[in-house]
Amino acid sequence: MSSLPYKPKPGEIPTDPGVYRFRDAEGRVLYVGKAKNLRSRLSNYFAPPHTLHERTRRMVMTAASVEWTVVATDVDSLQLEYMWIKEFDPPFNVKYRDDKSYPFMAITLGDEAPRVLVTRNRRIKGAKYFGPYPKVWAVHDTIDQMIKVFPIRTCSDSSYKKAMATGRPCFPGQIGRCGGPCSMRVSVEEHRAIVQDFVAFMAGGDQRFARELTARMREASAAMDYEAAAVYRDQLSAIEAVLNRSALVLGEDTDADLFGIDEDELAATVQHFVVRGGRVRGVHATTIEKELDISGADLVEQVLQRTYGEAAGADIPRQVLVPSLPEDAAELEQWLRDRRGRPVSLQVARRGRKAELLATATVNAQQALNLHKTRRTSDYVSRSQALTDLQEALGLGEAPLRIECYDVSHLAGTNVVASMVVFEDGLPRKDLYRSFGIAETTDDTDSLRQVLRRRLAYLDQPDEDPGTVSNPVADGEVVTERKRPRFAYRPQLLVVDGGRPQVEAAARALAEAGHSEVALCGIAKRLEEVWLPGEEYPVILPRTSEALYLLQRLRDEAHRFAITHQRKRRRRDIQSVLAEVPGLGAARIKALLRHFGSVAALKDATPEQIEELPGIGPKLAASIHAHLAAR
Repeated sequence: MSSLPYKPKPGEIPTDPGVYRFRDAEGRVLYVGKAKNLRSRLSNYFAPPHTLHERTRRMVMTAASVEWTVVATDVDSLQLEYMWIKEFDPPFNVKYRDDKSYPFMAITLGDEAPRVLVTRNRRIKGAKYFGPYPKVWAVHDTIDQMIKVFPIRTCSDSSYKKAMATGRPCFPGQIGRCGGPCSMRVSVEEHRAIVQDFVAFMAGGDQRFARELTARMREASAAMDYEAAAVYRDQLSAIEAVLNRSALVLGEDTDADLFGIDEDELAATVQHFVVRGGRVRGVHATTIEKELDISGADLVEQVLQRTYGEAAGADIPRQVLVPSLPEDAAELEQWLRDRRGRPVSLQVARRGRKAELLATATVNAQQALNLHKTRRTSDYVSRSQALTDLQEALGLGEAPLRIECYDVSHLAGTNVVASMVVFEDGLPRKDLYRSFGIAETTDDTDSLRQVLRRRLAYLDQPDEDPGTVSNPVADGEVVTERKRPRFAYRPQLLVVDGGRPQVEAAARALAEAGHSEVALCGIAKRLEEVWLPGEEYPVILPRTSEALYLLQRLRDEAHRFAITHQRKRRRRDIQSVLAEVPGLGAARIKALLRHFGSVAALKDATPEQIEELPGIGPKLAASIHAHLAAR
């Protein structure tokens, strides 16, 4: 990529830590990144074009200049990177789509007399937020319980100002629904103290309030002040009602944030569990659209930067649990410590209840990603738009109502299998999926050609198909009709997983079968390019197009189905091999595979490691090892 006019000369880029920006010809910032060593990192962008990820290559080719800023420490680079991404919103950095469908509880701490309200607006200046909550009524119900114990203001700003100007309580205050200064029962200072207790309880479910109320209730009862004791009893019941809404998932003294993440080549989803006082106080869902190729650890770093970029103090917990530690984990810890003012531990939860809760967050992220990918293809309008977009992008004469997608899977050249998945009207038809075993092949293109020739042969079957169906009609007459096999239905579009070589191999199979009229395209490895036969350059679909979502779903389904079939075959193969070992029954074979987790791990195990499994002695372990080594 030496032809790029803006490529820095050797030695111009410093080796210090810093933050860099790529700009286009108009000066727009395209991408912001950071590095411990600027020279080492930026040199990667100017490597030979064929070694770069497609989206990285497109970004570098689009850019007209690159600039950098050296900083004193890696922690400073974290902060500067966050500020620049927020300021410039670069198109090649990841895009966040927060889940804004859930309501929050907000306490307007920036007001003279803070109020509590239900809102979806996350930008109220000086407000403290709790949630999100699954339903609006859940927030209102929590507030109703809380103001019984901490009577703070609930009235609108206009009602508050009118009451303070006239000296007459606001209407909610007259009916006991507002405890602010506008109710004429407390001063601004006294109300502020109650608000602080309200926030402290919601932030940690502080058990001290329950203990204090219990002590006051007993004192009042002992003094025979039963009216006051009843008030304390009702307040205690309200606190317990709020606490019981969220189960105790960790120790009562645990404050932590857990981030479950699931991702594919184009998108990622994040489930942020907020745990305070051992209870889940809120769940934040975020969908991320990725432009450049980014590793899971780097994604964790960017998620943490965005989550805590403007947080401080109590908003940052003592522990932050993530699925993997980024390269700059130590610098991130220091950055979080500086913002919190106290130590913060950044770690991966590997065992115990924290690991279980992180696994739950990850499962939620997986479900959210599946929902994100299928939502557009499940909606009728979106499906119709996707098929129309495909028709236009590929130059088809009609919308592809039946699409078949093919993928080849193998294990180091062995156990080669292929899959065919079928979408009709933009929806998967799993009853029409097919799998193929390939006995001999030279490479993926040859495998694909074989499979398509076998599949296309069904299109030439005569109408006289042996399958029949009998339908009774009037007067007891029975008419026998031929039943056309679904495998013989003609697709409007064939999609193969791969780039130009795979598409050309599929085109040869179509020509040899005499069915060149069937449309064909290929999906490149990262779903960035759509290749057509005979074309020198690919079709680039907009990332927001419905067609791209449909193609992604097709490719994912074909890959999943191929892998599933291959694993079943491998499992059958290894079980049949192990069954040849004398003294090794079905139960022990299952125990072996379950213990070692994979066929590769079992083959690499020593006799001593195999012997560790209950029920397998030295002699049997040696036999298993020798038998597998001979295969």
